[in-house]
Amino acid sequence: MKIQYAEMTNHLGSSAVRDILKVTQGKDIISLAGGLPGEELFPLEAVRDAYNRALSGSASSLQYGLTEGYSPLREAVAARLTRQGIPVEAGDMLLTTGSQQAIDLFCKVMLDPGDKVLVEAPTYLAALQVLNSYRADIITVDSDEFGMLPEHLEEQLMLHRPKVLYTVPTFNNPSGGSWSKERRERTVELCRRYNVLILEDNPYGEIAFDDAPGAYPPSMAAIDRSSGEDPCVVYTGTFSKIVAPALRTGWIIGPSGLIKVIARAKQAADLHSSAIDQRALHELLLHFDIDAHIRLISREYHSRMKLLAGELSGERWQDASFQEPRGGMFLWLKLPAGTDTARLLPFAVEQGVAFVPGEVFYAAKPLKNAMRLNFTHTPPELLPVAVRRLEAALESYGRTLAGAVDTLV
Repeated sequence: MKIQYAEMTNHLGSSAVRDILKVTQGKDIISLAGGLPGEELFPLEAVRDAYNRALSGSASSLQYGLTEGYSPLREAVAARLTRQGIPVEAGDMLLTTGSQQAIDLFCKVMLDPGDKVLVEAPTYLAALQVLNSYRADIITVDSDEFGMLPEHLEEQLMLHRPKVLYTVPTFNNPSGGSWSKERRERTVELCRRYNVLILEDNPYGEIAFDDAPGAYPPSMAAIDRSSGEDPCVVYTGTFSKIVAPALRTGWIIGPSGLIKVIARAKQAADLHSSAIDQRALHELLLHFDIDAHIRLISREYHSRMKLLAGELSGERWQDASFQEPRGGMFLWLKLPAGTDTARLLPFAVEQGVAFVPGEVFYAAKPLKNAMRLNFTHTPPELLPVAVRRLEAALESYGRTLAGAVDTLV
């Protein structure tokens, strides 16, 4: 039988990260590729206790739940966000199966084929996958380490009249960078003026390496909601990075009318996310000091980042460049011009190390000489080993290129 697929399947790209994880599975490879937290830092006992509490009541804990999510957890998350400067009611929130589903549901209700969406460069690979699946017209805004360039942003807003702007402004995936307060404020101002919704994706914002008060600018959602005007920022986050990915619980907040429409889309997708996971997370928030845990993992991840950065500052790397991230999970390494990290990757896997080539994080005009390195999953003692393997891969790659040139000559 010949299967007749829908047209949209032609726009379902594969995830480069997932493909790399398949290649490295079961092999003696140090993977700096996936955006994985450190497993040894998961609060295993606290999570086990939370599930025991969730299951110790009536059998209703195993019943179907509300599409919008378990009400006590929504209230608890709303209270946390309000303390973080994002005043929100539980009724303006939907719990999702990770923040990835939040992005997908938002795009499902917002985008028709050909609708224009603005993104920064580089940006989150899986968001590009979602946008492409809905056949959006993805337009890049010129960016630097402080965020989108306001002049170019306004040009693109005037020229293309997009529906949505998608961004990861805090500890960006893949670059690790963080927007300045001025760029956040200006972006909110411009998008409100041109009637464009901002989807602020913030899975890493709480993994902050500087715990001094005022060390970081407020979220775009906080800036938006402090204005007193109708919100133009839709905000999504997740427990995956601050508790554990397997719990698959994220959230999306926005104007109540939009959240109701997204809830109808979620009903059609999966009825609701795991009710028992949500109950367990609520118990965790009640009986576990999650803020102390976040400070613990932030200190450890900061230490690992500094170790990786130190290893990449040696003589072998004098022609490479990077900026140390102030939080999050990724370091963005740029190699000398002319290096193609996609072609380098097989040499790295052969040496026993993996990364993600930079080109996959671009909607257009990809930077081929960059790579994303994750420093949170690899144990500290293996980070120097990973860098030595990268060096060996670069040497092998360079010899192959030189041999190819000699053959051509």
